[in-house]
Amino acid sequence: MGFLELFSVASFPVIKVLLVTGIGLLLALDNINLLGKDARNQTNHLVHYVFNPGLIGGNLAQTITLDNVVSLWFMPVNILVTFLLGSALGWIIIKLTKPPRHIEGLIVGVCSAGNLGNLPIIIIPAICKDKGSPFGDPDVCYQFGMAYASLSMAIGAVFIWTYVYNIMRISSRNVHKECNKSSDSITLEDSRDVSQSIIEEGSENYTSPTKGNVDDAYTLLLSKNESEQKIKVPVFDKIKHKFGMILGNPNFRGIFSPATLGAIVGFIVGVVPWLRRLMIGSNAPLHVIEDSASMLGDAAIPTITLIMGANLLRGKAYM
Repeated sequence: MGFLELFSVASFPVIKVLLVTGIGLLLALDNINLLGKDARNQTNHLVHYVFNPGLIGGNLAQTITLDNVVSLWFMPVNILVTFLLGSALGWIIIKLTKPPRHIEGLIVGVCSAGNLGNLPIIIIPAICKDKGSPFGDPDVCYQFGMAYASLSMAIGAVFIWTYVYNIMRISSRNVHKECNKSSDSITLEDSRDVSQSIIEEGSENYTSPTKGNVDDAYTLLLSKNESEQKIKVPVFDKIKHKFGMILGNPNFRGIFSPATLGAIVGFIVGVVPWLRRLMIGSNAPLHVIEDSASMLGDAAIPTITLIMGANLLRGKAYM
């Protein structure tokens, strides 16, 4: 394979992505405004909640089987090592550059997560389906490449919300405590003066409570305690309340994002034999479900690429 052939094989997939990205940038211009701020937000939600789960779940269900699931042990280990090495590099950068304290956690989080996201899902189809690709049969390359990228994306989401999120949360909490200490030391003298004046005014206006006031207060307190003893919350309502608190936790919602749930469903369908026979394949009784998920997933890649191009216009304002 000559230099020109190697150059074309290496550059054409990137050119495809750049062309679609450029179209997204044009659609976001003020003169056209088809991908303005509101349109980007709505399309982003559509990709996040509909297209990505269909893409990830469909690819995993078609590729993952009970026989080859054991051979995927290296993926979570590889991603964990990537996060740990990235955190170490971020810590080294902080020690060398000494950035402001409030962005130290952000630097460590960004370095640990790296490029783990939607980018492989965009690049792999362009690489596999290009003529002259060195990765063999285009369909096999696309199927297994997208399955690995989808699984890494789902595992990465779990690590981001269990590891990176807590690093940034702890860092921001420490910065907030330091800010509170400095502000308390500055306003300590003023607060003492204000407290002294309030105490003096209160002592002048203070009157001792009468017997009637004390009796009324005792009666109200007694009736309140009796009413609290009579109220019993059902066990089902307690469980429902606890379950709602768990679901409302942003950390929990981040771990079990739609992409992660799609990966879990696709993994279960691919691994469980009777579910696979029921839904996967052209002869499966419920193959229409797989076809529908694949149809939704096919819309994810061009939509993500268009949004990526439209977001470049927003970055232009900071140049």
